Amino acid sequence: MRTGEVLNILGKLLILLSLFLLTPIPFSLYYQDGMAVTFLFCSLCGAILGGLLVAIFVSEKELGYRDGFAVVVFSWLALALLGAMPFYLSGQMPSFADCFFESMSGFTTTGSTILSQVEVLPKSVLFWRALTHWLGGMGIIVLTLAILPLLGVGGMQLFQAEMPGPTKDRLAPRIQDTARILWSVYVLFTLLEILLLLLGGMDFFDATCHSFATLATGGFSTHTASVAHFDSLYIEAVIIVFMFLAGVNFSLHYHGLRGRLSSYWQSEEFRFYLALIVMAVLIVTAANFFARTYDSTGENLRTASFQVVSIITTTGFGTADFDQWPPICKILLVSLMFIGGCAGSTGGGIKQVRVLLFFKYARLQLRHLVHPQAVGAIKLGKVKVPKEVLISILGFFGLYIAVILLATLVVTGLGVDIVTGGTAVIATLNNIGPGLHLVGPVQHYGHLPATVKVALSFCMLAGRLELYTVAVLFTSDYWRMARKPKLRWQGDKFSAVRENKE
Repeated sequence: MRTGEVLNILGKLLILLSLFLLTPIPFSLYYQDGMAVTFLFCSLCGAILGGLLVAIFVSEKELGYRDGFAVVVFSWLALALLGAMPFYLSGQMPSFADCFFESMSGFTTTGSTILSQVEVLPKSVLFWRALTHWLGGMGIIVLTLAILPLLGVGGMQLFQAEMPGPTKDRLAPRIQDTARILWSVYVLFTLLEILLLLLGGMDFFDATCHSFATLATGGFSTHTASVAHFDSLYIEAVIIVFMFLAGVNFSLHYHGLRGRLSSYWQSEEFRFYLALIVMAVLIVTAANFFARTYDSTGENLRTASFQVVSIITTTGFGTADFDQWPPICKILLVSLMFIGGCAGSTGGGIKQVRVLLFFKYARLQLRHLVHPQAVGAIKLGKVKVPKEVLISILGFFGLYIAVILLATLVVTGLGVDIVTGGTAVIATLNNIGPGLHLVGPVQHYGHLPATVKVALSFCMLAGRLELYTVAVLFTSDYWRMARKPKLRWQGDKFSAVRENKE
């Protein structure tokens, strides 16, 4: 690992985030919430720290595959720490652990909150809270690759380490162009949702914040009651549509916008995703109907559709307390938390394509038991899936189960009950937000011990970066290959002598 290059890029990312820390200032001035100076101070801190890292550590010419893991993990940690400063300085959160939890929840698009009343935050802080979602949704690294050609070298390593899914789609020969395409589609959908929500009666502030959270599949709302606060069928319908779109591979959206609408239906993962949503909505609607949870069929279908799409896309918005629904509904929703959105989407979870390929692999193994001599291949659509991808998926499932068990042991060992602790781990690892019982859809995480919040923050990061990116940093072999950083004040001659000795 090239330590100097990692720290140099980390500095550039901090400078970029410091610029985004200036964006809440207009809202602070408009609403006169007194936070303008705070955001300016946080921005200066980020810029100074980032500038020092860039000034001290020399940027090397090449970024290796291993370096990408370190850049992505340490960048997300650093950005979450810097992003927590406005929360802490607002004085509305009791400890820095709470602020870090809220910031990590924002950047990883989890949507879990420590706040019992969201409205107590100043408007500019609420906007920053939503903006962390939006930046983390498509990925701060992907954004950087799109706008900073300085990271062009080694860009594929960073792209692979951050983007979700077992395979990465390159929409253009240059990785910077791919990043620009993805972010362009992301911005276009965000602007379109803002416009539609404005037409539904939302004000500009609420429309912007909810659009940021929807496209990022984050779930932070500007109101404690979440989307239920608006009590509008139109607004819920718009958000359902964009949650659904955010859970789809953005490569399909790019092809669809270019006129190739058939690419959606040609995707086997998309068909699986759509079928799963329809089936889940019907089951939840039927269960609530027989339990007489709602007075009318229309209200029943409305809430079932919203919550199913919100959970499977890992958005976490709420219009109902599903913790009060029949047990079959809660089990189904928790199951959907595991699955998540499609690969290449902003959704979390295991991803639809992994689950689909796992079922195909299990079916193939059953076939081999009946016909031992039969030769079969697993295909996704019409493309044969390489053996290496299947091995990677099976390894991911094994690591995923191990992390869930270990994190649940830690959380419950710190005094949290099994339902609250278990679903909190599932919700944070899959970047969803609400769990069950004491962390249910109308509850919050503020009452949990600080140590539990730190553990759950780690789950958010590991889930957002797809486990492997974080897990590899815990191996001894990774750090054994680390190189000492080059410093600016060390001359070329001194550096060359040191490299020869190494």
